[in-house]
Amino acid sequence: MFATMGVVGVRKEPVSRRERPAKPALSRRGIVDTVVRIMRAEGLEKVTMRRLAQELDTGPASLYVYVANTAELHAAVLDALLGEVDLTGREGGDDWRGQLRAVMASYTLMLFEHPQLARSALVARPSGENYLRLVERILDLLSRSGAGREQVAWGVDKLLQDATATAAEQATREHEPRSEDDWSAAVGVLRAVDETAYPAISAHLPHLVSGTAEDRMRWSFDVLVNGITGTPLPGRAD
Repeated sequence: MFATMGVVGVRKEPVSRRERPAKPALSRRGIVDTVVRIMRAEGLEKVTMRRLAQELDTGPASLYVYVANTAELHAAVLDALLGEVDLTGREGGDDWRGQLRAVMASYTLMLFEHPQLARSALVARPSGENYLRLVERILDLLSRSGAGREQVAWGVDKLLQDATATAAEQATREHEPRSEDDWSAAVGVLRAVDETAYPAISAHLPHLVSGTAEDRMRWSFDVLVNGITGTPLPGRAD
């Protein structure tokens, strides 16, 4: 009897699937958190649907149930990072203008830290809670200027557009190897123009390329706010 058992061998105990660790359920929040982690470590350019699927141990097709395309994914990531923006504006003091400037500066600096996202943000359309809180805060502060509701409503878009474009441009200069050379070349062209052929350019040098980034950001903010609060919408002038 024992000899026969040695030939047949000992039967292995099957492993129950209940004892295997289950994969975390896919969710939009989990996908976005994974993208943010990859982006912080390696940059947004490393985030592809294939890479994301590998990180989440699933197939790329499964991701499209939660995000329709890359643009929507970038918008969701942008909304997640908007949670880092300081909406208090406490660094701007007690007046609405200073607080609004501080909020917009915090938004811009957040984008500075994520250069690839800054460029993507020019076309991304976030719609999450953090985006809504940012818009709510800007509307609240800008309305304290006394400007009409229509001016305030349109002004939010201009403030966010300018801040986003500034961040995208600055991020490109700081992170692209050739950007500094390209900028120097552009400045060189302006300074070398023929005064007779381009009298306006010559007359406004060196101011065309003067000033720090911080000074230009502050000035641009004041220009926009003064324009928003002082310019009625077309057809609404008294």
